[in-house]
Amino acid sequence: MLRRLYDWTLSLAARKSAEYWLALIAFVESSVFLVPADVLYLPMAIARPDKAYRYAIVATVFSVLGGIAGWFLGHYAYEAVAKPVLEFYGKLDDFEALRLSSGTGLILLMLITSGLAHLPPIKVVTILSGVIGFPLGWFILSAIVARGARFLALAWLLRRYGEPIRHFVEKRLGLLAAAAAAALILLYILVRYGF
Repeated sequence: MLRRLYDWTLSLAARKSAEYWLALIAFVESSVFLVPADVLYLPMAIARPDKAYRYAIVATVFSVLGGIAGWFLGHYAYEAVAKPVLEFYGKLDDFEALRLSSGTGLILLMLITSGLAHLPPIKVVTILSGVIGFPLGWFILSAIVARGARFLALAWLLRRYGEPIRHFVEKRLGLLAAAAAAALILLYILVRYGF
């Protein structure tokens, strides 16, 4: 099922309405959708490198707006809406463990790592931020920085290196972003616990 969803999302890149689909997928990815907007963004930017930055801005803006929707879901409708969504994706136990151990410092770190590397999935972090009442202003600022950095870095890579970078990005960017996220987590632990 996940592979079909991925292929369907990828097929949207060839449509004239691709930019609207990118906005929609970036929005829903941040609160309920499984497939990241990158799946649509990458082929769109490869096909139209002259619009790579425009697409990056669209993906960033709508991803942040979707994150805000996820925050409101967590804050105002956790039991009625967010909890069933998390149960559907099999993420409720992970979410509850995070909920019990999360403070504002950890939430801020997770917003950055999920924005850059999808670790943990952005939808989990946006809902969790609302549930624990993470300040909305800080939430929005960190989402803009993290998601903007991700999409604008992809735009820069694709504009500079074109098609050859696509395979590198598709196969290794998650690994590089995960390494960067691990470095951020290590830095947080070092600062937090004074090593």
